[in-house]
Amino acid sequence: MLFNSVDFLIFLPIVFLVYWFVVPKDLQKQNFLLLIASYFFYACWDLRFLPLLMASTLLDFYTGAKIHQTDSLRTRKLWLMFSIGINLSILGVFKYYNFFAESLMTLLSNFGLNAQPSLIQVILPVGISFYTFHGLSYVIDLYNQKIKPERNFISYAVFVCFFPLLVAGPIERASHLLPQITRKRSFDYQKASEGMRQILWGLFKKIVIADNCAIYVNTIFDHHQDYSGSTLLLGSLFFSFQIYGDFSGYSDIALGTARLFGIELLQNFSFPFFSRDIAEFWRRWHISLSSWFRDYLYIPLGGSRKGQKIAVRNIFIIFIVSGFWHGANWTFVFWGALHALYFLLLVLSNQNKKNVDILAQGKQFPTLKDFFSMLLTFVMVTFAFIFFRSENLTQAFAFISGILSPDLFSLPYFLGIKQAFITSILILFMLFMEWFSRAQQFGIQSIATHWKRPYRWLFYYSIALLIFLFGTQSQEFIYFQF
Repeated sequence: MLFNSVDFLIFLPIVFLVYWFVVPKDLQKQNFLLLIASYFFYACWDLRFLPLLMASTLLDFYTGAKIHQTDSLRTRKLWLMFSIGINLSILGVFKYYNFFAESLMTLLSNFGLNAQPSLIQVILPVGISFYTFHGLSYVIDLYNQKIKPERNFISYAVFVCFFPLLVAGPIERASHLLPQITRKRSFDYQKASEGMRQILWGLFKKIVIADNCAIYVNTIFDHHQDYSGSTLLLGSLFFSFQIYGDFSGYSDIALGTARLFGIELLQNFSFPFFSRDIAEFWRRWHISLSSWFRDYLYIPLGGSRKGQKIAVRNIFIIFIVSGFWHGANWTFVFWGALHALYFLLLVLSNQNKKNVDILAQGKQFPTLKDFFSMLLTFVMVTFAFIFFRSENLTQAFAFISGILSPDLFSLPYFLGIKQAFITSILILFMLFMEWFSRAQQFGIQSIATHWKRPYRWLFYYSIALLIFLFGTQSQEFIYFQF
């Protein structure tokens, strides 16, 4: 069930009305409703994988209880390793088995050996990386005695599979979400209206920006050998805005939907294209994932506390693992390694914590230095995204080679270039709105307090009209495949 589908347009109001008007004063019934709604939401993707989600939830609930019950460090560690081992094994079989088998086959063929490993013909369960990481964070935090175990299975299950975040995050922490699930919630009109604004803006970024950029990106990347360097460059720029509009749009819809039910999820994007360096970019892009790897991988490995060599090693580990988390393809590994190199330059020059404030805070425009820093960061990110989008490394390097061809400075052209111009104007509009809301949580949040009511509603209807006019090319969210 896509957020931008008619099915969800019917599903959400029904759950909302039952939640607030049928069982408004009974927390247990509210949570049970959210759990059933979440299971139904997930089953709409593929009913066959619902038992896998349930089993993963039960595994971490049970092992978490066992970790808490014993004082023996050895026993606690055994239960932790059991949970991590089963979770990663399931994830590995579904997501990475074929990749490793095919990579081994290719490696052996280079030595003249003809190996034919058995491959599994099964689709990747949607959202498996996200709900697996929810469970892992819970048992790891219990092992480290940062949280208390949840005694109520329904409350814990809602934490794992709350439908707004179930298939593409954000990756929540038990310490943040579980207390909200276990305490009584009452309807808050201001929070709900804020949620509706965030949903509207998320739909705009997904349907108007991302889905239309996808048309041009698919055309250019799939036939890159037929286009000029300038057209390939334009295609790479469109992909940066496609993946941002797609994923941050999903996150906005998820956070806005959760607010309708009185729940605040972790912010996942904070205007990353206004970053002045790569370190700042990763503090603003897919925040829940980057902070997860920081807390559960980078810091346990020693972080930067054990000397420069260990810090360099750990940086490469977390970025390569982050790339590999996105998919079983060497392109994602290369994308992660490239960001590790970017980040390493800042660490070695002790500049990685330089830009922690909001860009041009209290001002309308950035300084010339900040503007060019922001532009350089965007170029570096866009270059890396070429590997993220390409089918394989061969295509990625061919694409880059095509950009650097002599016709780089010619006028770009492809079928649909006139429509692409309109999309470019809409991208600028998106950036304009987000620039003046960069101190807020999402692009049009400040409208509620700064615009008079007639202008607000005129703006809302205009955005809704754009969504209707540009909503004919509906595409699945990119991050569902991860």
